Amino acid sequence: MTAPPPPSAPPAAGEAKRGPLAGIRVIDTTGVVVGPVATLILAEQGADVIKIEPPEGDLMRRLGGHVRQPGMSPKFLHFNRNKRSIVLDLKSPEGRDVIGRLAATADVFVSNMRLRALQSLGLTFEALSAENPRLVHCTIAGFASGGPYAGAPAYDTIIQGLSGVAACHAEVLGEPRFSPFVLTDHLVGIIAAQAICAALLGRQRTGVGEAIEVPMFENAAAFVLSEHLDQRTFEPGGHMGDPRIMTPDARPLKTRDGYICISANTDQQTRGFFDAIGRPELKDDPRFTTVTGRLTNVRDFFALRAEAMAERTTDAWVEILRRHDVPAMPYHTLQSLLDDPQLRGSGVLTDEMQNQENGNGNANPQEDTMLGLRHPNRYSGTGLPASRLAPRFGQHGDEILAELGYDADERSRLLGGRGADTVR
Repeated sequence: MTAPPPPSAPPAAGEAKRGPLAGIRVIDTTGVVVGPVATLILAEQGADVIKIEPPEGDLMRRLGGHVRQPGMSPKFLHFNRNKRSIVLDLKSPEGRDVIGRLAATADVFVSNMRLRALQSLGLTFEALSAENPRLVHCTIAGFASGGPYAGAPAYDTIIQGLSGVAACHAEVLGEPRFSPFVLTDHLVGIIAAQAICAALLGRQRTGVGEAIEVPMFENAAAFVLSEHLDQRTFEPGGHMGDPRIMTPDARPLKTRDGYICISANTDQQTRGFFDAIGRPELKDDPRFTTVTGRLTNVRDFFALRAEAMAERTTDAWVEILRRHDVPAMPYHTLQSLLDDPQLRGSGVLTDEMQNQENGNGNANPQEDTMLGLRHPNRYSGTGLPASRLAPRFGQHGDEILAELGYDADERSRLLGGRGADTVR
């Protein structure tokens, strides 16, 4: 077996920080949300993510609201930062040749195609690893292989309904509802990114890559059941559902002028809460003196919280509760969230020039300023690369082909003389 290469050295003093995944090349054939979320995480950790787009482009380019530039919807911009784009018709010999060369140079291949499509295009783990044994091949599927649903198409709403996410809303609201964001797509995208990093670590030790299957349904179901299996863990007819979460009283609490979010979980926090609301005698109430007692009497405990919060303003309660070391924060609407000083201070929300980075030559601030999102996590040694906007359709086709060894005439022929055209 070939010995694994030594770990990459950290950047030298004064050298630009490049992220913990610097030097890792990722071939991304995914689209819409779940796959792009996974590869976004890798890209923002420094990996070179090459986004392979079909001739019609990623569907998300055309979804997600008003656009200033064709094919650059808000959601596409936020899910595809720090990536490079090349357009390949994978049904053509030329397109298959390019992706074959890319896969031979890559560390990671990510797809959400069904197995039948991967087989017809010659993009299975077996086919690609024959040329590149170090390749980590990740397939994000609706359902795990081996079960009766394997190969069936899946979308976020289907997985929310099937996995019990919608049923959790029914427990609280009285009817099943989907979460108002693509919860399982984001959840599984994060899990896929973690699985890829784990496989890269394994490759560092063994010198060879491996195939990863990341199923949406099984991951979402495990997520729900780990929270709500409850007493069914021990008894065939046991109760399911964490009562602290399933009660309708588990919600932001109304104050005199708005809402507040409180979480008093430990005995010390609970005693502090009772002091804060001027009810010190409740510290000796047997219903609330222990974690078990508060769980058994959760409706009474939550009713006390709600009654007390109605007496003062949100700001007043936040200050009082902080003095008693009780976790509490104001409630945000979607709009007020954008004004949160922590998000601005930490650099997660930032104003960016959309056209300036994409090289369109139009620098009108009123037209080109957009609200950008930056990677929330920090790395002390390798740092993070400077954030780049999502790529225009096929923006990096010419430079990627050049890196693969295609000469100028070949690149011109393949791209029709323009770098953003499709390799057919």
